[in-house]
Amino acid sequence: MSSEATADKEPADPATAGQLGVRDTWRQTPRPARALLAGVFVNRLAGFLQIFLVLFLTDRGYSAGQAGLALGLYGAGSVVGTFAGGWLNDRLSARTVTLISMMGSAVLLASILYAGYYPLLLLVVLAVGVVAQLYRPAAQAMITDLTPTERLIMVTAMYRLCLNLGTTAAPLLGVALASVSYDLLFWGEALAALTYGLIALVALPRAPRVAPVTPAAAAAGQPAEPVAQPPVRAGYLALLNDWRYLVFLVAFLLLCVVYSQYTAALPLAIVDSGLSTWWYGAVVTINAFIVVTCEVLATRWVQTWPLRLTQLSGFALLALGYGIYAIDIAPLFLILGTLVWTLSEIVGAPTVYAYPGLIAPAHLRGRYFGAMQSMFGLGSTLGPILGIALYAQVGQQMFMWTALVAVLATVIGRVGMRGPQRRDPAPEPAASQPSG
Repeated sequence: MSSEATADKEPADPATAGQLGVRDTWRQTPRPARALLAGVFVNRLAGFLQIFLVLFLTDRGYSAGQAGLALGLYGAGSVVGTFAGGWLNDRLSARTVTLISMMGSAVLLASILYAGYYPLLLLVVLAVGVVAQLYRPAAQAMITDLTPTERLIMVTAMYRLCLNLGTTAAPLLGVALASVSYDLLFWGEALAALTYGLIALVALPRAPRVAPVTPAAAAAGQPAEPVAQPPVRAGYLALLNDWRYLVFLVAFLLLCVVYSQYTAALPLAIVDSGLSTWWYGAVVTINAFIVVTCEVLATRWVQTWPLRLTQLSGFALLALGYGIYAIDIAPLFLILGTLVWTLSEIVGAPTVYAYPGLIAPAHLRGRYFGAMQSMFGLGSTLGPILGIALYAQVGQQMFMWTALVAVLATVIGRVGMRGPQRRDPAPEPAASQPSG
């Protein structure tokens, strides 16, 4: 791994890096990367299980407690799945991991309909949580492999747009299907997984790793040359050699705990303040609309900022947004606080999610992405539990505590984040094979 002195350097000429707009970046994005983005969108468009699992199980006669346990196991499986997906990506290939994830989850999703024995149902739901998330680190690792360094943040913003568009539309499509039959939800999600698997089978490269694409080659539409990889023996313990990345992961976990409060403590505070639940719907809608319509456009300029400036801006704006909620849960402060922490998302998220690909050694990219995505899953699981417990004790002032946690995350993240290092394929690769 590069020395810290070398790793701390920012790109040699940030003024010229990443200046392409959205359209030009899309035109220069290799065809396999575009196919991957399309597959991710299709998969998320039918992401019904987590949204409708509780309703489905209670409709089948299970108690609310049994349904809640199943949902909790699904969340736990998702955390395990991202860890395992990162490990598998570095051992196999992004294409192979995606095929395992999509084909396996399609079978498991359909089997939920026929698992009448409750312990077996829990086992299947847990397995779905694990298998369905295997592709996430592989997807981002492949995007990193296929994309020039100076385009990676913008392409990551496009990746997030596919996730967000699919996630936003899924509840509406799910309600329409559930009004006919809950069975359609599971068959629909299984079909979407098979579709993504077919895209991976046809369009994603077979090579276990591809060399970084130069801007000139990307502009000419030339794919990267596959290069063979030496066997990788190290597991997640290899990340212990990168203490600064571990520090960054701690900051990211704290940030996710704070971020998740808009789905946990915030609706309780709105109701307790005497406002209609319509205001909570407005908050969620404002956030989703701004992120979907503005994040990629904002990245046109943000992608040229130094990494640490983007991290400081994104993390600090989240702290400020939740701090505004601590003033008063009145419509003015509710909307203002939401706008501020939404700004933190559109400014910071593409860079933060691209960050592992900018600093990870080629043979560990899957594990770097898997570790960070697992922190998101863990934060999203712990955040509501901790936030609601704190809100029960201190009421609205819990938002001041969350703001302080976000400030702490900002400082810790500043210590952990470093500038991107030169993107190389794995050390001492074998002779190149002809592209095909």
